Amino acid sequence: MSSLYELSFFDIYEKNARLNKDSCAIHWNKEDISYSDLFLHTCRLAKGLSGLNLAPGARIAVLSFNHPFFFHLFGAASALNLCLVLINRRLSPDEMAHIIEDTTPSVLFSDQDMAGQAKTLASTHACLAHCFTIDKNVSSLYQSPPLTTPVEGLPDDPFMIIHTAAVQGKPRGAVLSQKNIILSNLQLVHTFGLNKTKTYLNILPLFHIMGVNLGLGMLMAGGKNVILERFNPQQTLDLIQEQKVTLLGSFPPIVTTLLDTLEQGNFDLSSLEITAGLEMPDMVKKWEAATGATFWTMYGQTETSGLISFSEYFKRPGSAGELSLLATVQIADDADTFLPMDTMGEILVKGPLVFQGYWNSPEVNETTFRNGWHHTGDLGMIDSDGFLFFKGRKPERELIKPGGENVFPVEVENAILQHEAVENVCVFGVPDPKFGEGIKAVIALHPGKALTKEDLIAFTGSLIAGYKKPRYVEFIDRLPRTGDGSIDRAQIKETYS
Repeated sequence: MSSLYELSFFDIYEKNARLNKDSCAIHWNKEDISYSDLFLHTCRLAKGLSGLNLAPGARIAVLSFNHPFFFHLFGAASALNLCLVLINRRLSPDEMAHIIEDTTPSVLFSDQDMAGQAKTLASTHACLAHCFTIDKNVSSLYQSPPLTTPVEGLPDDPFMIIHTAAVQGKPRGAVLSQKNIILSNLQLVHTFGLNKTKTYLNILPLFHIMGVNLGLGMLMAGGKNVILERFNPQQTLDLIQEQKVTLLGSFPPIVTTLLDTLEQGNFDLSSLEITAGLEMPDMVKKWEAATGATFWTMYGQTETSGLISFSEYFKRPGSAGELSLLATVQIADDADTFLPMDTMGEILVKGPLVFQGYWNSPEVNETTFRNGWHHTGDLGMIDSDGFLFFKGRKPERELIKPGGENVFPVEVENAILQHEAVENVCVFGVPDPKFGEGIKAVIALHPGKALTKEDLIAFTGSLIAGYKKPRYVEFIDRLPRTGDGSIDRAQIKETYS
């Protein structure tokens, strides 16, 4: 991306290498990596990838726990105008196969833990011409002399595909550009006051939009990214203390787990300034009292490149924060008529944070972007001070969020219905003390069939990601129906939640 008027991540990496060259960009496994070394690693990786003869726009898939390699790859993909497919490593093999079939990547990177799954995907998908294992054979791609001249691209070219929104049973790939992510990150830099003196601890996965935003946002600000391969409460608290971490991202049950661990030892967490995430009020109060950090609440989607509202949790209790600077947000009825303040309707968004559309889904995009607005499928209202209140999902786009992950009832229902004993099922979200929201399945079996809750949960977990299987199961004789013969979801939720 070399246009006079554009900015790329490669540009940001190069600038940091010049101006912050000796500053620590990444702390990993007790070692510091400077900004100049990060840029050198990135350019050497870009040189090696260029030798694979990938056309601009070619997809590269990543299946890994957190690792500095993500940051090398973000910069190298920017330099070569390639598109990263970030795969949630908690998905089932079938779900991963769907993502590969959907995006046809030419290259697959995996960590050693997922190398076996990567090998299986490569053997069944001819598009995967190259497979590399991080910390094993990927070193062969770091070539010298390093790449010096980036490939020219456009600011709205696909840079990242993150699969989400499995409304109709299959995840859809949200396409994000460098422009989308850079502007979204700049909001975080501005609002959280990120700069060269700040440190972010990467415990959120780098295949998740929130992990991407916070990690690359800190990098853009010239601060330090401390990387933890996967969340571990003891290691998290140790690193906050040791590395003077100032910023932390959280999904349930991270805060609960950290508070439990805090009670077992003495930790100095005085450096921590901001924790951003989703929690209940009593848990936020406990966290703020224990750490002295301010907890921030938020609302956003992968489709909005991250956050479109955020603020200190108790600035407007019950809200999802103030509307962000770079998003135009309206509340509308089903006819797309804008509604007055303090009136509930669908949250509509437009502006430079709106994603480029779902990969290979022109009809869905036409519906999603109708009348010049991104239709989030979420319900909310805006008060006179510009605070957004999240009110759940529209019925046809009902969503469950266990531990910050997106789960659509239909994909769980489709898996459960594959069991020969199941006649009908209705899946919905219920309050969960550990994960914030839990998945419940109300099931009617075929006459004469028997099935235990444990067997049903295990069966479902064999077909879809473990976090998508129901934690709560209730068997009833038959599911109630509406007048048109469809399952009466409203009555079931009212009766069994």
